Amino acid sequence: MTDPISWASVAPAVAEMYLAFAACVILMVDVFAGQRHPRLTPTLTLLALVVGAALLVAFGQVSGRVTLFDGMYVEDPLGFVLKLAGFLFLAFAILYSRTYMELRSIERGEYYVLVLTALLGIFVLVSANSLLTVYIGVELLALSVYAIIAFDRDNPVAAESAMKYFVLSCIASGVLLYGMSLVYGLTGTLELDQLVARLSTPLTPGVVLGLAFIVVAVCFKFGAVPFHMWLPDVYQGAPTSMALFLSSVPQIAYFALALRLLTYGLHGAVHEWTDMLIPISVLTLVVGNVVAIVQTNLKRMLAYSTIGNVGFVLLGFVAGTPAGYSAALYYTLVYIVMVLGSFGVILLASRKGFEAEQLDDYRGLYARDPLLALAMLALMFSTAGVPPFVGFWAKLRIIQELWATSHTALVIIAAAVSVIGVFYYLRVVKLMYFDAPPEGLPSAGRGSAVRLALAVNALAVIVLGVLPGPLLDLCARLLK
Repeated sequence: MTDPISWASVAPAVAEMYLAFAACVILMVDVFAGQRHPRLTPTLTLLALVVGAALLVAFGQVSGRVTLFDGMYVEDPLGFVLKLAGFLFLAFAILYSRTYMELRSIERGEYYVLVLTALLGIFVLVSANSLLTVYIGVELLALSVYAIIAFDRDNPVAAESAMKYFVLSCIASGVLLYGMSLVYGLTGTLELDQLVARLSTPLTPGVVLGLAFIVVAVCFKFGAVPFHMWLPDVYQGAPTSMALFLSSVPQIAYFALALRLLTYGLHGAVHEWTDMLIPISVLTLVVGNVVAIVQTNLKRMLAYSTIGNVGFVLLGFVAGTPAGYSAALYYTLVYIVMVLGSFGVILLASRKGFEAEQLDDYRGLYARDPLLALAMLALMFSTAGVPPFVGFWAKLRIIQELWATSHTALVIIAAAVSVIGVFYYLRVVKLMYFDAPPEGLPSAGRGSAVRLALAVNALAVIVLGVLPGPLLDLCARLLK
């Protein structure tokens, strides 16, 4: 007989249960009151995120590692921190996006339901302890993302980007499912905890083949080379508010996917999957940073910047140690903070009928809007890895762990591409501060709430850079 369900037995999963309930409530509110009160749905969504974070803090904290639902779900301190970060980052993404969508008449209640269901998929991945749970989380997130990319129904470019992502993502999902099927068939278990114990060395060819399929799927979700073809087109083609969400919050899910699958479930094959990740990481670093140099579209440049930064995250996994995984976690959280602010500047610089996407649109921004230019300067310096901004510590931690694990060649490559990356980030700063502003450009948006959020965002990259210790220590404790 199974044990009766009690609140204590399901309390660690309060975030997922609450999000599913909140998405349904907000959908019904929008159906019956959204037309009469257009600001009600976004306001309720922000309130729902605050309440969700409060419930997570009140009931979702665990001192150790707790498994639920017959071992399919796990809650631990790492999951708690990632979910709390998910609530926070999504709130910033919504704050940045509201005015942009209002001005373009694309703000509809479905968007807020979709981002909540996407966040639910992220949380499922964060707490996955079974191959089945992993796949459910991947698909729940992906289905929401398809609709988010194509949310502007009158934009054919967005529809094309959504279709491209849909087709390629379906292939990646099939590859992931096939790899999982091979591993399950040869080990006889779906649970990641048991999978570790049943992977005998040397690995059979079937397990290695399944592992290769899983690594390919994980790298596709990250946007690593050579599985990156969808990412620049989606970032450029999707409305900027949608690109902001795609570039930020789902990164938590992709990190969790790699961590739960590779470092927990397939830890017995760590030498095999790190060998697979090494060439992918190097290609991702080089292609992302080199191709970004020739971009004239800022959103596309940030897309290749994302690819380059994914290379650094994967190098943390290549280290194959808890310290390397904690460095990858630190890099992921820091990068989300930086990319949120960068896309926030694009949203603020855009106006109705004008998309501030081209690099030339930022010429002389300092003369037109000093505060916006200052925020962008801090964000670009940080993403480039210039001290004392937080991006410097993120890159340094990855390089330190590669050095500690005797990956000397990777240290040299990482340092070299970091220098290359400085060029295209500082090019944006040069345009803002040293070029004359072109005539005819509209002034930037003046939303006080959005500007306050952007100021906090920019300040965070400075404060976390001057005082890196607390976040570094937290990441180390979560993955010790």
